[in-house]
Amino acid sequence: MNKFEGTEKYIASHDLKVAINAAITLEKPLLIKGEPGTGKTLLAHEIAKSLDKPLFNWHVKSTTTAQQGLYEYDAVSRLRDSQLGNDKVDDIANYIKKGKLWQAFEADERVILLIDEIDKADIEFPNDLLLELDKMQFFCYETGEEIVAKHRPIIIITSNNEKELPDAFLRRCFFHYISFPDRETLKKIVEVHFPNLEQDLVESAMDLFYAIRNQRNIKKKPSTSEIIDWIKLLMVGKINANELDEVMQGKKDIPFLGALLKNEQDKAILR
Repeated sequence: MNKFEGTEKYIASHDLKVAINAAITLEKPLLIKGEPGTGKTLLAHEIAKSLDKPLFNWHVKSTTTAQQGLYEYDAVSRLRDSQLGNDKVDDIANYIKKGKLWQAFEADERVILLIDEIDKADIEFPNDLLLELDKMQFFCYETGEEIVAKHRPIIIITSNNEKELPDAFLRRCFFHYISFPDRETLKKIVEVHFPNLEQDLVESAMDLFYAIRNQRNIKKKPSTSEIIDWIKLLMVGKINANELDEVMQGKKDIPFLGALLKNEQDKAILR
């Protein structure tokens, strides 16, 4: 299999590329942490594009259970159909809804499986997946089937660090923390999204952006995705580099500040 080297739309650091390819080589899930907005979810999509593999996206919520990733049995629909005399009730498989793990396991080629924001679920959620992620198989009790992966999927797991993950789960993963990009890397990311942007505007925007990020009392620092949104608004609003320089000098208010800061306490610090 080809190695991941980044894509035209995703600027990956050397360390991140090493982590991705190491996880693929070791056949271990890659656990990605980092600030919200640093491209953790997008990474899985770009890996799929780069390696030309299908992507199965399992987005985890607070109510998500590990069982839903395997399958769900719709007993209510089967009962209703039996009352209506529907012939399909004779085959219980008609009432099995395959989860993302099942779909990834039965795929005819190696796929990318994204388990997105795993820390949103109950604390037992990661432990409930240990056997399936280790053995790449599980049992469907309703149909009596043993579901075994045809090809071990490349598993990308993201976390925003809202909860500590169990040690037993962490031992089975290859871990990487996406650090906030340095100025040169961030500039490359901006250029990917806005290739024809005037360099004076890019430099002035980044000066102001980093000045905001470096405020010591900011609770929610603006991220990569937020500078992209902000620059888009600067372009729409026809804000030029000179105007941003005047902001840095304290002569004007920060334009479109709501794209960068997301709570009233942080906004008050900059007023």
